[in-house]
Amino acid sequence: MAVHRSFEDLLAEGVAVPTEGWDFSWFEGRASEERPSWGYAVSAGERLAGAGAVLDIQTGGGEVLDFALGRAEPARPVLAAATEGWPPNVAKATALLRPRGVVVVAAPDDAPLPFADETFDLVLSRHPVRPYWDEIARVLRPGGTYFAQHVGPASVFELVEYFLGPQPEEVRAGRDPERERAGAEAAGLEVAGLRAERLRMEFHDIAAVVHFLRKVVWMVPGFTVEGYERQLRALHERIEKQGPFVAYSSRHLFDVRKPPR
Repeated sequence: MAVHRSFEDLLAEGVAVPTEGWDFSWFEGRASEERPSWGYAVSAGERLAGAGAVLDIQTGGGEVLDFALGRAEPARPVLAAATEGWPPNVAKATALLRPRGVVVVAAPDDAPLPFADETFDLVLSRHPVRPYWDEIARVLRPGGTYFAQHVGPASVFELVEYFLGPQPEEVRAGRDPERERAGAEAAGLEVAGLRAERLRMEFHDIAAVVHFLRKVVWMVPGFTVEGYERQLRALHERIEKQGPFVAYSSRHLFDVRKPPR
């Protein structure tokens, strides 16, 4: 039998849960999200098995790369590096990935990649803030591959617009995969594959909403429970009466090649 919990208790729990890394296991039973049909982490593991030098951009806490490297064993790359810009995640990723021989480099998300030209034959990224195509092209060896899952346009905007109101069309259209394709091609890269899907999400209680907005900070910039207490209470009451809050995430998969010389 489900135990009814007060708004205040759920709010306190959502605030207390640590947000470091990209481990979403806390959401089990509290929120759900369909996964893209292509299975990025498993596919990345298959790519790693044939790579000699790999870079994972914006690795978060290193969880996805760690999983993919585990799938690639024993055919691990000779050289493996990762970048991350948020200090708590740098520490978390370093602790997780060091045993696998991965060097984690603290690097701002919007800065040039701190590596020499043509260092890597495989560059990975899961949910980069934005792809810096010129830098990706620079560090890839001729014939190398960029394989990545990006967040697409208007992702989880049902939740964003609940808190912020209707967003301008230019905001809703941000991260458009065709615009990103054009950016890749302008950097001299070839897009071998591009797939996109929208995926159902459900938030079953207000603690899950609070934790999600604290963890994925760009959804509602400057989010605090104090600043949005009125909207959070109303949403809690709505979930209690009507069931889960439903939103849709947007994802696309890039398979990009640097032409051989």
